[in-house]
Amino acid sequence: MDANFWHERWQQGQIGFHQPDVHPSLPRYWPALDLRPGSRVLVPLCGRSLDMVWFAGRFHPVLGVELSPIAAAGFFAHESLTPLRDTHGPFELYAGGRYEILQGDFFDLAREEVGAIHGCYDRAALIALPPPMRQRYAAHLGKLLVPGTRGLLVTLEYPQDKMDGPPFCVPVDEVHALFERDFKVELLERRDVLAANARFAERGLDYLYEGVFRLDRR
Repeated sequence: MDANFWHERWQQGQIGFHQPDVHPSLPRYWPALDLRPGSRVLVPLCGRSLDMVWFAGRFHPVLGVELSPIAAAGFFAHESLTPLRDTHGPFELYAGGRYEILQGDFFDLAREEVGAIHGCYDRAALIALPPPMRQRYAAHLGKLLVPGTRGLLVTLEYPQDKMDGPPFCVPVDEVHALFERDFKVELLERRDVLAANARFAERGLDYLYEGVFRLDRR
């Protein structure tokens, strides 16, 4: 799965992964991370997620990383913001309000380009990647975040043989295998959300479990 796949999805408006509401895991679990206002949050593969607006509303500056320029520009347009744009290493930086989005390849991101990060939120990054790229993603995230960084990870589980990803099935044991070298991993919730996701039920799935994990960088 290469960059062209995602560019085409955004160009064609095939963005079923974009959610019209804030994910319920945020108000339910984020406060327990105990991050002070002003703590900066990294959102990998952010798209134009409204979850970033939730963070900003709680005084968290947001650093998103997004491959698609359509998504990056679309986020600011949705928020009625005109971003300042500049070159930032291999990235195009969009900045406005409490938001910065680095438009480019997440795997090109270096720690010195990230700056100070206190929290991390992944709702749709890990599950967007096939297995070999998931290993690379977890390792790279560990390199970007300093010890003490806290975050949330949201995953999906379903019978992978009944549906091609993305989003991909990432079971609980795989999350532990991917992240436990660099993070303390805690499963906070795992529940069947198939009834609330008709497009998955229409594809013949018997179940669709959503997992929410807390990740603490060791």
